[in-house]
Amino acid sequence: MQRTIRVIATCLFALAASVAGAASDRVALIMGLSDYQTIPTLENTTNDAHGMAAVLEGIGFDVTLALNPGSRDMHQLLEDFAFRSEVADLALIYFAGHGVEVQGENFMIPVDAQVQSNRDVQRQSISLKQMLAAVERARKMRIVILDSCRDNPLGDSIVLSEGGSGSGTGSETARSGGVGGLAPADPDRGTLVAFAARDGQVALDGKGDNSPFAKALMEKMVTPGLEISLMFRQVRDRVLQDTGNLQEPHTYGSLTGVPFYLAGTAPGQPDLSGATALDAWASIKPDQEEQLLALAEQGDTRSMLGLAYMRLNPNEGRFDPGAAVEFLQRAADAGSPEAQFELAKLYERGTGVPQDEARALELYRAAADQDFADAINDLGFLHYQGALGLPSDPKKALALFERAADLRHPQAQFNFAALIDDGLIASKGPEDAAQYLYAALRSGSSDVLNLLTERPAMFTDETRRALQVRLKEHNFYAGSIDGDFGPGTQRGIRRAYGLED
Repeated sequence: MQRTIRVIATCLFALAASVAGAASDRVALIMGLSDYQTIPTLENTTNDAHGMAAVLEGIGFDVTLALNPGSRDMHQLLEDFAFRSEVADLALIYFAGHGVEVQGENFMIPVDAQVQSNRDVQRQSISLKQMLAAVERARKMRIVILDSCRDNPLGDSIVLSEGGSGSGTGSETARSGGVGGLAPADPDRGTLVAFAARDGQVALDGKGDNSPFAKALMEKMVTPGLEISLMFRQVRDRVLQDTGNLQEPHTYGSLTGVPFYLAGTAPGQPDLSGATALDAWASIKPDQEEQLLALAEQGDTRSMLGLAYMRLNPNEGRFDPGAAVEFLQRAADAGSPEAQFELAKLYERGTGVPQDEARALELYRAAADQDFADAINDLGFLHYQGALGLPSDPKKALALFERAADLRHPQAQFNFAALIDDGLIASKGPEDAAQYLYAALRSGSSDVLNLLTERPAMFTDETRRALQVRLKEHNFYAGSIDGDFGPGTQRGIRRAYGLED
């Protein structure tokens, strides 16, 4: 359901791409910490990490497994993983160990932590913000799973006057004891944070070889054809059942409106690689559609989106634009920017509703106000062309293109680089154009890959040299800075995109 690219300059167009040999499209960093030096040890965390690594490798992930890392190691692991995540479709971090909330921020504690105060925790530990930053540039989906305590494992050793969480004592059956909890997460759109337990609960270490949360995850992750949002709900139900309602996992954030299957599609389902949202949601099995309908009744906006996509597919027996509008309107009213964007397109075209350009523009703006990059990019074209009753305003259009590019919208990054290269952005030069081209490559823009491979001369010599500098800075290229995109530069471009040599 993506808008056809509206051409505003001869150099701004999309090429169809068919690229093989890409680097792993699913990467995972698994950390299991048990041998703590100054706080209670944990029994099953390394077992959980081993098991999780094996399960993820079995369903196609490129996994990095770290057992009992110290503070320096954890920081280095995240730095390395952040770079690898940029060219992956899905980046996942799983942490099993002690966690604590300090002054409203969540920290994962390394095994060598020596803490007497909150400042020690902040200095030596890894924050959830750092974990989210490590996955944030993955191209399609980002997941952080914390199988850790939701209370303060440091007990009375922490200096509460510095503003920490509650106190407590250790427990043999919990990843920590006491009261309190990790602070609620607020990740960016397209990112999911899964906690092993809700506020006020502890994450149990388990009586067997694995924690209840890890056990449920490993069981459900390998189910083919189980859509990821429904998978996490089944994990929650399983943990509640296994713990006698003592522990309830909870997720924060919102996934994109495209269905995703960690273990691939089920037998009989079509291959969804490269499928549109319409076709992908149409492949959902009937029993899962029933679950989506139930979740939509509970107010889940992503379920509403999926149900709307199913009813907008003209190749499906469920085709019903009017019903799709109802689902999208409910989700839009609940604040879903993707629903606002999709509903805007229906009003613009008059699909399922009377054509209403003013309403379409209102919805585009509502989605853009929530930093939905697709809406911002489209608003740029609308202002440039003077469509939907807007006067032509190239200056405002260029500001919108820049805003969308800075939100890592691959098409906008490409377009804005071309605008800079054409000399239309007075405040920016070749280095800026090269940076946007590089960012678009890392974001997975096949347009940039094809153009730089097949028609590099469409960009100025200055921009080409600046891009070579950028490639060299990241160790993708070792040749001369001459603007000549020969075999060495081409290889560097492909490596930056994420393709194997």
